[in-house]
Amino acid sequence: MTPQLVIGIAGGSGSGKTFFANRLLNCFSENHISRVSLDNYYLPLDVQAKDKKGVENFDLPEAIDHHQLCLDLIKLKSGISIELVEYNFNLKEVAAKTLIIQPRPVIIIEGLFAFSYPRILQLIDIKIFLEAPKDVMLKRRMNRDLHHRGYSINEVIYQFEKHTLPGYKKYILPLKNQADILVSNNQGFDKPFASICYKIRQHLKIVSRQ
Repeated sequence: MTPQLVIGIAGGSGSGKTFFANRLLNCFSENHISRVSLDNYYLPLDVQAKDKKGVENFDLPEAIDHHQLCLDLIKLKSGISIELVEYNFNLKEVAAKTLIIQPRPVIIIEGLFAFSYPRILQLIDIKIFLEAPKDVMLKRRMNRDLHHRGYSINEVIYQFEKHTLPGYKKYILPLKNQADILVSNNQGFDKPFASICYKIRQHLKIVSRQ
């Protein structure tokens, strides 16, 4: 069985997790690396916790079906492909895609709560934590949610102030100390990115010799 290197990428909303993961994907062959996004493991809308105004709060660890995520990661590490339904957030009119994720020598798991579940944390070999200033996070989230997820500006600001920031401070930031590599995304990340690429190349060399 091909040994896998599992890379976990966590951090606040708008800290650059997906951008960092995509850069890694673009640097290697699709036969070498797969990505699992926690976004596709959100529980159905009708079971999400709601705040006092009845607004769903996606910035809680229990918003994610982490039991299924753990099972899927174990499958990938065992050489078995997994099938996911892409989560569409607020875009109800868009048909959800079915995603087939293949087991590869390198598996990236990225999302807000990548470090939040002990069983999943045990499966991660390299833990990367991205952080960015609050104003940068809000600017990026606003650009993403307004243009790609169908939210209004008032919805974005409300969620950021009432859910995202409190959730980040309570559930995500305390896990920063568990990371092997810290990335301050407002200063660029060429050096840590190069370090991760080196580790991936070293792993692929080991795999190729087997």
